[in-house]
Order: sequence, then structure tokens, then C-alpha cells
Amino acid sequence: MPRIFSGIQPSGELHIGNWLGAVQNWVRLQDSYDCIYCVVDLHAITGKYDAESLSRRTWDMAVGLLAAGIDPGRATLFVQSHVPEHSELQWLFNTVTPIGELERMTQFKDKATRFESVPAGLLTYPVLMAADILLYRADLVPVGEDQVQHLELAREISRKWNAEFGRGMDYFPEPKPLLTEAKRIVGLDGQGKMSKSLGNTIGLLEPPEDVWAKLRPAKTDPARVRRQDPGTPEHCNIYSLHRYFSPPGTVETVAGNCRGALWGCLDCKQVLAQHLNTALAPIRDRAAELEAHQGRVQQILGDGASRARRIARETLAFVREHMGLLPPTTT
Repeated sequence: MPRIFSGIQPSGELHIGNWLGAVQNWVRLQDSYDCIYCVVDLHAITGKYDAESLSRRTWDMAVGLLAAGIDPGRATLFVQSHVPEHSELQWLFNTVTPIGELERMTQFKDKATRFESVPAGLLTYPVLMAADILLYRADLVPVGEDQVQHLELAREISRKWNAEFGRGMDYFPEPKPLLTEAKRIVGLDGQGKMSKSLGNTIGLLEPPEDVWAKLRPAKTDPARVRRQDPGTPEHCNIYSLHRYFSPPGTVETVAGNCRGALWGCLDCKQVLAQHLNTALAPIRDRAAELEAHQGRVQQILGDGASRARRIARETLAFVREHMGLLPPTTT
């Protein structure tokens, strides 16, 4: 089967934005591809971060992925730093990556403005991403539109390395984007993309009372100041969430009641909370089971890293030989 690689940063517990935007698609892809999925903790340290909580956030993300449907029998799941070949290949790829290409990356230019002194890791972040993908010679990468530029750089690095060191062989493929359905999940504050750092998310594993505590004050259609004001559901973020979590009949009712001012926004949120909690209940149950058997999770991540390293070592052996590096001495 064609091989897929994709990674997710360890922001901690998965939230519904992650789930709707990427993880549901990852689960579907397991049936048709050789899928390699990674919690990319090395990417998470390219800016300021809380070192004391990183390992816990990495663990929580892995548990969330397994609970959401990533099946170790059909996909490889591991933690990026458990396979050191990622870092080595990044360093070797640095030798063929033009610095001008890195400086023109849209995400770099945006994030660099947040630092008084820009760390080098932020600049070379896309080279690590290229190493993540090409280490496994992946054919496809499921990405959203915002990651296509980084993937194009990975394709360029593949071309440059093959031309300089491939000795007539296109060893590294040029991975193609597997564009996913655009799901830009707006945060509960209505101000932008759902993000844990902005505190505008709902975690997949949060209990129903916490879900309601977050939904209750969430932004709705700004035109609905009073209960009797008619609204436009397409302008309401709560309505957009209904379309993901509520049955079609309920979605139709929500739209009609909003336009006709037949109920208030609080009524709408209560119905959403019911359907949201129904959808998340099986995931919460699986996560609780995994937390009760942590050794099983450790084994899954260990087995995933072992499989990933078998592939990675083969790739690095080829790369080292073709770049003229002296083979290590066997002891």
C-alpha cells in the first residue's frame, strides 16, 4: 500500500478542533494506506514551552489518538524523539536546504514576529518536517492548505538531495499532498482557529459538566442580542458545531428556530451539548481504559518506535553511504 506520514504536536489532550480537522481523517486512512503517525515532540520545542509538562502532554496526546481510533494493528504510532534518526536526517538535509527558502516560509515570518530573539529551530522547523516525511520515504502526506508550502519544501529537498547524492537514483520520493476537506474549526470565542493555547477549545476527554461550562458563554450570532431577535445560523459558530455533531434533522431544527427566534441561544447550546457528549462518550471510555492499563500504551508506543526505527535505520544507512560518511565501527 502507498505509505502516509503525518504528525501532531503534543499540545496535551486532543480537542475537537484536532479531531474534526485531522484525526478523523487519519482514522479513515488506516483502511487504505500504510500509515505512520507521530507525536512530534521535537517540533514542540522550537519556541518557548513548558518543559515540566511536555512529557505529560505527549502522553495525553498519544492516549487521545488511540482513544479516537488510531489502531496499532493497522497503523504505526510513536513519539518523534524516540527515533533519533529524525534529528540526524534533519542535520544532513540542512546541507542541501537554501536558507532563503526557509526565510520565505509564511509560518516562519508570522511566528518570528513573536520573538525578540528568533531561535534557529524556528527557522529550520520545515527541514525537520521534511526529515520526518522522507525518513520513511512516504508517498503522501495528509495536510491542510496551511501546510502545503512546507510540503513543497520537502519535495524540493528531495529533488536536491537526489540530484547531488543519488548517483542517478531518485532515492527519496517527492511526497504529494493528500488534501483533506477544509475544516477550519473556529474557537468558542469566535476569534479564530480553535487552539488550546488560546483557551477556546473543548477537549475530547472533558466531562459533560466541563463541556457545558465552556459552551454556555461561547460566542453566537452577534445579531442576536435579545431572545426575540431573529438570527442567521450561518453566522453562528454554535450552528457550525451542530453540523458536525448533531443529526441532520436537529441541524434543520436549529436553523429554523434561529431564523424564527423560536428559542434562545442557550437552548441551542444545550441541544449541542447533548449531541456533543453523545459523540465523545465512546472516546472518553476508551481513554479511561487506556489510562487504567498504561503498560499497554507504553508497549504500543515502544512497538511503534521499533518499527519506525527499522525503516529509519535503513534510510540513514543509505544516506550516510551516499554522502560519503565513514561507516561506524561495530563493537
